[in-house]
Amino acid sequence: MSESCLRLHFLLVLFLCFVSVSSIFIPKYHGFGLVACRLHQIQSFTKFKTEFDTHRCNHNDDFNGIWCDNATGAVTKLQLRSCLSGTLKPNSSLFQFHQLRYLDLNQNNFTSSSLPSEFGNLNKLEVLSLFSNGFIGPIPSSFSNLSLLSILDLSANKLTGSFQLVRSLSKLTILRLSQNHFSGTLNSNHSLFELHHLTYLDLTENNFTSSSLPYELGNLNKLEVLRLSSNGFFGQVPPTISNLTLLSELYLDTNELTGSFPLVQNLTKLSTLILFDNHFSGTIPASLFTMPFLSYLELWRNDLSGSIEVPNSSSSSRLKRLYLGHNHFEEKILEPISKLINLKELDVSFLNTSYPIDLSMFSSLKSLLLLDLSGVRISQASLASDSFIPSTLEALRLKQCNISDFPTILKTLENLVHISLSKNIIGGKVPEWIWSLPRLNSLFIDGNLLYGFEGSLKALVNSSVQILIMHSNSFEGALPQLPLSINFFFAQSNNFRGNIPLSICNRSSLTVLDLSYNNLTGPIPPCMSNFLFLNLRKNKLEGSIPDKFYVGAPLKTLDVGYNRLTGKLPRSLLNCSSLQFLSVDYNRIKDRFPFSLKALPSLQVLILSSNKFYGSVSSPNHGPLDFPELRILEIAGNELTGSLPPNFFVNWKASSLKMNENVGQYLVYKKVIYDTYYLTYRDSIDLPRKGLFQMEEKLLTSYATIDFSGNRLQGQIPESIGLLKAVIALNLSNNAFTGHIPLSLVNLVKLESLDLSGNQLSGTIPSGLGGLSFLAYINVSHNQLKGEIPKGTQIMGQPKSSFEGNAGLCGFPLEESCFGTKTSPPAKQPKEEEEDEEEEQMLSWKAVAILYGPGVLLGIAIAQLIASYKPEWFVKIIGQNF
Repeated sequence: MSESCLRLHFLLVLFLCFVSVSSIFIPKYHGFGLVACRLHQIQSFTKFKTEFDTHRCNHNDDFNGIWCDNATGAVTKLQLRSCLSGTLKPNSSLFQFHQLRYLDLNQNNFTSSSLPSEFGNLNKLEVLSLFSNGFIGPIPSSFSNLSLLSILDLSANKLTGSFQLVRSLSKLTILRLSQNHFSGTLNSNHSLFELHHLTYLDLTENNFTSSSLPYELGNLNKLEVLRLSSNGFFGQVPPTISNLTLLSELYLDTNELTGSFPLVQNLTKLSTLILFDNHFSGTIPASLFTMPFLSYLELWRNDLSGSIEVPNSSSSSRLKRLYLGHNHFEEKILEPISKLINLKELDVSFLNTSYPIDLSMFSSLKSLLLLDLSGVRISQASLASDSFIPSTLEALRLKQCNISDFPTILKTLENLVHISLSKNIIGGKVPEWIWSLPRLNSLFIDGNLLYGFEGSLKALVNSSVQILIMHSNSFEGALPQLPLSINFFFAQSNNFRGNIPLSICNRSSLTVLDLSYNNLTGPIPPCMSNFLFLNLRKNKLEGSIPDKFYVGAPLKTLDVGYNRLTGKLPRSLLNCSSLQFLSVDYNRIKDRFPFSLKALPSLQVLILSSNKFYGSVSSPNHGPLDFPELRILEIAGNELTGSLPPNFFVNWKASSLKMNENVGQYLVYKKVIYDTYYLTYRDSIDLPRKGLFQMEEKLLTSYATIDFSGNRLQGQIPESIGLLKAVIALNLSNNAFTGHIPLSLVNLVKLESLDLSGNQLSGTIPSGLGGLSFLAYINVSHNQLKGEIPKGTQIMGQPKSSFEGNAGLCGFPLEESCFGTKTSPPAKQPKEEEEDEEEEQMLSWKAVAILYGPGVLLGIAIAQLIASYKPEWFVKIIGQNF
């Protein structure tokens, strides 16, 4: 068959392969005229595979392999997914398949590999799919040689740059570059807008900050799917968007877009319109509800207001999903919404209501599956069992509705899969009948005043519940026996007492368990290896940590801080190759520093503070500490000794300013709930600091902290500490360090808190410290420093207590002048008055803490980041004046 026919077949198949919001687009091509390849070609393919670790491969999978052209015998298709691990090198035998027209290497693990420029040698390629491979760096310029490409998928990698080279790829019909780190601006002359054959464009989750959407976007008038979510685009959507009359799916969510509603009325083929999490204002056009194919409309988290006009003939509307929560709408929108009788999912959360809403208002929506009324005042009477709410309902969210009694309406809704009653004022006991709902999968009752359970808990054990979220209540007594099907159990911040029941070890599907901030006693159960995330922080547990971690244990997080544990760190922790987070602080563990843990390839957080660890912290070979991924090391308040070798801080993860650029990959676990939601668990820790202070929170994106304070370390502070450019908090106080303050500290450009107090440091304070623009707190008191305190905005703002106890220091804020006179503070600006001396004393380690809050924060929100459980990593930067 001719080459032109093959290309036509490509496009025909691809037109049928466009995907929904939640699925992964994978082009499919089988191609006419393709046959099994000959032995020598199969041997070449095998040779390519031997360049990698192939233990993940299913060698009997007919989906993977090579296919040859029937006429020429050349290999024209190669497909190998979820199989290879290693580095794709420039001299790979892959690049000898010069006749390839289809190459699919999706979901392999080419760790830290850049895209080899040799891809440009495969200039007959029409389909190139490299989704989710771990590639880094820019797209090589040689990609411009691939002028026959119709499909290019480089999504879910870590690629950078501006991809200007697409100008030469004029035949592209599908371009997927989502979930990378592409940056720059999409200005009017960007080569992207010259791709006039594009039908599918996805740039989701990149870094196009400070960029508005250019008018030239309207030139791509063959587009059927346009995804520009999560990029930081700002300004108004250009009116030329109305030129894209073939669009069926438009995603502009999670940006900074402003102005009135985009001009989409001409887009009559539109079935999906996703605009949530922007700043659109004004009203929703009435024409939206008469668009013939529009089924999914998500507008939550904007500044929309006004009324909604729905025609009386709304039965013809195809609208199935309508998300309007977190806007400025009032209750008057509910009456027209009740006419949209084909709705299956409705979110009208956080309406501005002047009176309680009666649930019978939704009785006309006979097909309704999901209803979110969070933040809305609801008539208590309508929460009774005789309400007319549709019995079809599968998900009901009544978060923050000021409900005081457990809603008995739930008893009659036997199709319910997901219930959220979070953050109300429901008191008393959880009714026994709730466990009898036959399909109930997830129940969120956190943040209430509940203190117990009605009746027998046998119904709970035999229920279908997999996700039970009940933290931040007043539950007391023994922990209940959990459902046999339980997957997530969050019970932190209650008053549970007694031992952790051994029956927990029999719950084979239980993967995330958080019992922190209770009053549990007794030993830790011996089944810690069963979990992904285990948090037992701030209880009264005793004994040693069970040394029963089996090889290949899936454990990623173990937090047993603030208990009464003794003994040593279990040596079998080395079997937990996935471990990322280990916190055992504030216990009575007596052991040497655990150098062996450097064998854990993913360990990023190690918290050993306030125990009885002893011995040298310097590795036996006196080289770098050499934990491959470590970024938080807290060993304060132990009995560690010795000196730090000059290269101690070499090759740390914290050396990179771009460390953890994709924070979503770290210390996080997601669980899909009712398709539309997902539950996210993120680790957090609290690092108590001296003094009283208020805290300002900001979302953590990338950082590192080091706390060696309160030990017996001596010798000089290594100059290699200046390599840790991502460190924001450094505490070496209360040791016996000598010598000068390292000049290399001025390289720590992200440093926000520095404490070197209580040592024997000599010499002068490096003048460059005054130029560290983020440095909010510095303390060098009680050393042997001399000379003038450096000038600089960051230094001048510190209290004199940060410099006291150094007989040779002079200059502001100390009273001793370097010229033999008393110093005086600089003139106050009207808006910059200093706090009284008493307030200055509030703080002695005024720096960074990481919020634990009540253990974890939990939430669910509609759509892509809905229902997320977020004790997120927070940096708490302490300012002087509040």
